[in-house]
Amino acid sequence: MTPSSYDIPLHDIRPLMEVPDSSFGFFLVVLVVGVVLISSASYLLYNYLKRDKKINIRKEYYRALKKVDFKHPKEAAYQITFYGRLFADDSERLYEAYHNLVAYLEPYKYKQHVEPIDDESRSYYKIYLEMIDV
Repeated sequence: MTPSSYDIPLHDIRPLMEVPDSSFGFFLVVLVVGVVLISSASYLLYNYLKRDKKINIRKEYYRALKKVDFKHPKEAAYQITFYGRLFADDSERLYEAYHNLVAYLEPYKYKQHVEPIDDESRSYYKIYLEMIDV
């Protein structure tokens, strides 16, 4: 009988051992860290975009005040009075200028048919616009 290689006893090699598998634990850790990073990045982006969309009332009123259309004098007088009121509390000078402007616009408000706004009232309006600090 010839000895085959299968019959030789192996004394130097250990039997196979079971290796603990921790890949599922690593997957869960990576998943949690990824979710935390993505959620914090989306939260910061949301706050950044939300902060940019805040409306500055003073700028909006100033733009509206500059765009007053004098073709309709009654509406123009009401718009100047409404939008100009916000800036009247800034200083004593603006307060007096606003009330002076409102006094010049009074004849254009309470009548059914009004004539076009005169140049003196328009000049007070332009002076008031130049005094406003936005």
